Amino acid sequence: MSAAAAPEPTTPDRRLLRGRSGFFALVLVYAGLVLACGLTLVASGELSWGREPWSNLLKTLSEFGQPSFLDLWFGPERLEYRSDDGTLLRVENRQQVEADFLAGLARATWTTFQIATLGSLLAAVLALPLGLLAARNLHAPRPLAWAASAVLDVSRAIHTLVFGLVLVGIVGLGPTAGILAIALHSMGTYGKLYAESIETLDMGAVDAVRATGASPSQVFFSAVWPSVLPQFVSNHLYVWEFNIRDSTILGLIGAGGLGLLISEAVSLFQWGRLATILLVVIALVVLFDTVSRRIRQALL
Repeated sequence: MSAAAAPEPTTPDRRLLRGRSGFFALVLVYAGLVLACGLTLVASGELSWGREPWSNLLKTLSEFGQPSFLDLWFGPERLEYRSDDGTLLRVENRQQVEADFLAGLARATWTTFQIATLGSLLAAVLALPLGLLAARNLHAPRPLAWAASAVLDVSRAIHTLVFGLVLVGIVGLGPTAGILAIALHSMGTYGKLYAESIETLDMGAVDAVRATGASPSQVFFSAVWPSVLPQFVSNHLYVWEFNIRDSTILGLIGAGGLGLLISEAVSLFQWGRLATILLVVIALVVLFDTVSRRIRQALL
């Protein structure tokens, strides 16, 4: 009777309490890590604003506020370059120079889009069998599941630029290295997203198809694929959009595209041209995001 008079907290309450306590502990650990990072940088003198940060910021913003594409209409048709003693060195038509630059920018933009598109598709194809093996609810043989998870983790852990640096040394300069770099890194992301999508399935329908004596491929195409296809497409669009942004910097290591123009503009301190390039990158990402959002809405 005495035991019945003092009922213990229910299991959900215990779980909730344990969850809140655990979350608070994680927040404290995270805060400690942030504090340690900041204090060690300050102590070593590596956290600095540099010399005259505000004047440098204002100067840079002023130059960014005059993107070079404006020269297509407002640039001087006869810009003279003279030496210190007044000797005429050369004459330049800024409008024609900018028109040539914009033509090259259009070609570089198409190259960047090609790298992102082909790299994303290759990654999606390579990741599909690995995602199926890594999904715990499909009960793949344990050694294969572990191996697939390990490959996906390694792929996801190594940055695209690192893959690109290695691949440029293997296949040479050009878009091929960029495509393979995008594919090898994104394969880990695709595989993880595939596995998580499959793990949210209602296994009742899958088990029902298995009970009919269907083969593994029949189970996949009859019960798994139709259920996860909308999520797969949504995940593909998301990673594809990310890779468009990621591929813009692969030109820094010789993969071509917008990254090469960004590297040239930065090395020559041509902030007006860099502003033009960045505007193109932003427009490309916004356009793709708008289209992919409409496609995802149509899949719902």
